[in-house]
Amino acid sequence: MHAEDPLGEALHFLRVTGSFYCRSELTAPWGLSMPSWPDCMWFHIVTAGRFQLEVGTAEARVLQAGDLALVPHGQGHVLRSEPGAIAPDVMNLEHEFRNRYAILRHGGGGAITTLVCGAVRLDHPAAHHIVSLLPDVIHVAPGGGPQDEWMQSTLRLIAAEAASLRPGGEAVITRLSDILVIQTLRGWIEHDPAAQRGWLGALRDRHIGRAISLIHREPARDWTVASLASELAMSRSAFSARFTELVEEPAMRYVTRWRMQVARTWLAEDGATVSEVAGRLGYQSEAAFSRAFKRTVGVPPGTVTRR
Repeated sequence: MHAEDPLGEALHFLRVTGSFYCRSELTAPWGLSMPSWPDCMWFHIVTAGRFQLEVGTAEARVLQAGDLALVPHGQGHVLRSEPGAIAPDVMNLEHEFRNRYAILRHGGGGAITTLVCGAVRLDHPAAHHIVSLLPDVIHVAPGGGPQDEWMQSTLRLIAAEAASLRPGGEAVITRLSDILVIQTLRGWIEHDPAAQRGWLGALRDRHIGRAISLIHREPARDWTVASLASELAMSRSAFSARFTELVEEPAMRYVTRWRMQVARTWLAEDGATVSEVAGRLGYQSEAAFSRAFKRTVGVPPGTVTRR
């Protein structure tokens, strides 16, 4: 990736870490309550049948075969075959577990709906930033475009694997599901008007996008407004005003917040110590880093180290 393509660089970090996958065979009437997992992104791929999705106080959405829905912020939600169907907590139902993959059979014996569902994580700080900008639900239905044909072909392959579950079928389903999640996010970023504003919009700006990319690439560098402006051949005042206008926060505040997001990932996912992270980010002391971390994140760095 080159700094000249900061949006592409951000998309490069959209890599999922699977937390839970489930193939469900459901017969009407049925309902499922999905728990809140704040650090995860729920997805539902409909391979046969139809159901309604209820997220928060929004009107229920009807999903049918060939549809995919993302609940990006991990909030609890409900799936039902029909309005009013009883929806027990999915985690309290009996599953057939196979490592991180499960099979669920549930319902009253009527019309069949089959789903591939899961909860995945996006661990890189750039991915966290993208997810924070997403709506509560992203619903993708067949639309007839070139990308749609590719997606529908992938959905048909998932449906075929789910129906037969040949040796290695779980691995095929989980990997294809991950690809569909990433493609859905890319599609939203490329086509939704909401993705043209704020941080994602700033990444498309010739100067500010490059500044963001430089900050991402070198979080430990001793950045100042002057040094960033110099890299872009802009005046300090022009750079500062444009950065704040597009990113909706001052450049140095963004630098600090990005460093703390990187630090949080290193602490939680890589198992680094507070002292190691402080040194890697260029802080002169562990105490100075800890103060900056708590001021930005709201908790001491020791509370997010990997257990």
